[in-house]
Amino acid sequence: QVQVVESGGGLVQSGGSLRLSCAASESIFSVDPWGCYRQVPGKERDLVARIASPGNTDYADSVKGRITISRDNAKRTYLQMNSLKPDETAIYYCNAEGAAVKVNVEGATVKRNVWGRGTQVTVAS
Repeated sequence: QVQVVESGGGLVQSGGSLRLSCAASESIFSVDPWGCYRQVPGKERDLVARIASPGNTDYADSVKGRITISRDNAKRTYLQMNSLKPDETAIYYCNAEGAAVKVNVEGATVKRNVWGRGTQVTVAS
């Protein structure tokens, strides 16, 4: 199954920290780049951070200095979120923007954009 799974969301007090993980399924050979987004009901889904080989990162201005995106292999990435604010309460999504999806036993792949189902992050004031 071609999928991306987020984990690590939850409830945290204002000023606290959370670490989100994004993992690609077995059917995905590798991912590059990874993106992390968030969405509040009724509003657009906004980019939080993106990481692309060979380690290039981009951040929304509002999170610079507090949130860090990293990866430890081609199929997993992390979003370390510190000093969280109540207005950052949202559903956080992982996006395998460049997912190399396996299509046969010989190892051929095709590029796909795969979204996770999201994880709720709630920052209490």
